[in-house]
Amino acid sequence: MILLRTVGRLVSPPGPRGKLSVLIFHRVRAKYDPLAPRALVAEQFDRILGWVAGAFNVLSPDEAVSRLANGTLPARALAITFDDGYADNAEVALPILQRHGLTAGFFIATDFLDGGVMWNDAIGLALRHCPDDELDLTALGLGTHRLSNPQARREATVRILSEVKYRPPAERNELVAAIGDAARAEPQAGLMMRSDQVRALRAAGMVIGGHTCSHPILASLSRTEAEREIVDGKARLEEILGERIRLFAYPNGKTGTDYTAEHAELVRRAGFEAAFSTDWGVAGPDTDRFRLPRFTPWDNGRHAFMFRLLRNMVGREAATA
Repeated sequence: MILLRTVGRLVSPPGPRGKLSVLIFHRVRAKYDPLAPRALVAEQFDRILGWVAGAFNVLSPDEAVSRLANGTLPARALAITFDDGYADNAEVALPILQRHGLTAGFFIATDFLDGGVMWNDAIGLALRHCPDDELDLTALGLGTHRLSNPQARREATVRILSEVKYRPPAERNELVAAIGDAARAEPQAGLMMRSDQVRALRAAGMVIGGHTCSHPILASLSRTEAEREIVDGKARLEEILGERIRLFAYPNGKTGTDYTAEHAELVRRAGFEAAFSTDWGVAGPDTDRFRLPRFTPWDNGRHAFMFRLLRNMVGREAATA
């Protein structure tokens, strides 16, 4: 850790030349799930927070963005973020963050609050709970999929998600409903946050940010539809919390594929102060505040995790405005 802090200070010094690393998470499960063997679980999240807290100066996302803008970042600055609004963020991740004395940002897609399910999870749950060993989706143009064991179900889910992901929203929603019908799986609830959990996160000092209403690929929408998603999602969170929402994260978040400069301008016009992508890299003094990068290593061991995070700091500074 001493070596990493020393090298980290060289590549991410304090002040005007400072750089900001931002971690991105989605779910933190309470325990291991054989149908999602690579998913982050509480024990591993606890270890990650211990690693980064020992080597970085961890800031809340809003403070990090503000200090990046005014040139007062500490050395080895880092922020922690979550996307989508899963209930386990409040139930599992929050107590671990509090135990480490850390603040994170939670970017929430508002249509799924209070009992909703995101389209990708609806597909995953349908295949998880399908009572059959094979799922025939040829009538939907999606082929036939073997479901005879956990690995087969995982692989089938990945294939179907890749086929559906970039369809127009209306077509995607129809396919998701049809897949659920074909799988004969009971609808699931409770995966996403409730409004009171959003308020509890904020009361605990966490930062809440916008993530649209229905988590669409913004680049697949008309300008009017994209603006509505951005503005209405912000308004719903402000209604829940009674305060201004300042930060935004693009759904899926790849520059040029999932959102464009036009969408960044819509986010700025909606009254947000900064926005996060899922492009790898670090933010420097000249980075566009509406294209802030995020990167989380996927390694389970401390040395590999920290080396990959350091390598990201050295090699990838995000694009300027």
